[in-house]
Amino acid sequence: MPLDPQQRSEFVDAYTRLLITTWSSEEFAARIDTDMHGALADVGLAVPQSATVERIREVPEGRQPGGLNVQVEAWERGLETNHFYFYIPDTPQIDVAELSEGDLEGVAASHYVCCCCCPCCSC
Repeated sequence: MPLDPQQRSEFVDAYTRLLITTWSSEEFAARIDTDMHGALADVGLAVPQSATVERIREVPEGRQPGGLNVQVEAWERGLETNHFYFYIPDTPQIDVAELSEGDLEGVAASHYVCCCCCPCCSC
């Protein structure tokens, strides 16, 4: 059964937390392999303990163009079958050798962090 817009938004938020937490915490990434149900619950994805849960590290090539829709469809199927698949690739690596100077400037410019943030600051 397809998710309604609210359910889809909640799922996408939780799935995004799953990816970010997995990629930013080695401890959490290891926990995915040892306690998937608990790790999922920690990011807001409640899966019944009786459910089968699998991690897939690579999205099948034919499914790539769908992007996030691939995972949403897998979640919807899991709700029906009690067998969940989560596409959680290993930490993405950026090959900076293939980025142009302009690309690098764009990345740097989009990640400006002000360390001041005092009342006199205009940030």
